[in-house]
Amino acid sequence: MSSHSRRRVLLGGLALVLLAGCGLSPVYGPGGGGSRLFGRVRPRDPDTPIDFAFNRRLAERLGPEDAAVYDLDYRISAGVVAQAITPDEVTTRYSLNGTADFALTGPDGAVVVQGRVSSFTSYSTTGTTISTLAAEGDARERLALMLADQVVTRLLAAASGLPD
Repeated sequence: MSSHSRRRVLLGGLALVLLAGCGLSPVYGPGGGGSRLFGRVRPRDPDTPIDFAFNRRLAERLGPEDAAVYDLDYRISAGVVAQAITPDEVTTRYSLNGTADFALTGPDGAVVVQGRVSSFTSYSTTGTTISTLAAEGDARERLALMLADQVVTRLLAAASGLPD
């Protein structure tokens, strides 16, 4: 083994020792918060296309609601803001800004975790009307996925305090 390889093995081992001592544990590892939520979260029924994309992402990240113990209520708000305007006052790019307010309730109806996340994306309007509508739809889906990922991150961070 070369000295460079030995150094990498030594540094890797040192990093593992330091991480083990910091009190952090893998969220999806044994006893991690991921197992406390996987398949146990039922999001509210979707009303809009952005809600459907949001719920689909939640199911991808938290598993299907096979044994739902927790209910997730949320409200997504999205607003379109003009970003790029030509000298002729034609908007060629829009920003889609969104927030998701959420509350996870337990079997007794008490709120376990709540919060607000926000994100943004954008889309171009330089093509045809159909391509602009498709770009806006894609942006709304991207926004829903980003918001859902942030909500899941918050839920997983708080899951260590939940009962198994």
